[in-house]
Amino acid sequence: MTTIGLVQGDITREAADAIVNAANSSLLGGGGVDGAIHRRGGPEILAECRALRASRYGRGLPTGQAVATTAGKLPARWVIHTVGPVWSSGEDRSGLLASCYRESLRVADELGARSVAFPAISTGVYGWPMDDGARIAVETVRAAETAVEEVRFVLFDTAAYEVFARRVEA
Repeated sequence: MTTIGLVQGDITREAADAIVNAANSSLLGGGGVDGAIHRRGGPEILAECRALRASRYGRGLPTGQAVATTAGKLPARWVIHTVGPVWSSGEDRSGLLASCYRESLRVADELGARSVAFPAISTGVYGWPMDDGARIAVETVRAAETAVEEVRFVLFDTAAYEVFARRVEA
């Protein structure tokens, strides 16, 4: 059974087998978590992302999918990149958000990762409401068939931490 933990802090400082990156489809870095992971992880991550773009993902990584690279200088073995959906009031994209968590855990299983640190995917600049994002994240991880032993949600601020804490306790 997978244990779920919460940490308030910086995901780039989390020691885990795999750190999940809330990436943009280009895989070439960006703002928020994505930019922080690329900056702190160093050029090895970008080099592997460029190779993925040149081979399997010429048009970018599709929303809801996941792929792994080295973690470079991060305190992890791998970075699992996943592209979250942009929130829409007119279209239910919750299946795509759930897919980010499921696919990241699938990739973690393929790698043999036992501990995975997740950010709150899509809840930043992609506008997903935090409470709903936390619900989808926690429910999806709890329902996943995975060999991952520990999932940690790493929340940047107190407000996000408190929302996830309510969902984990429910």
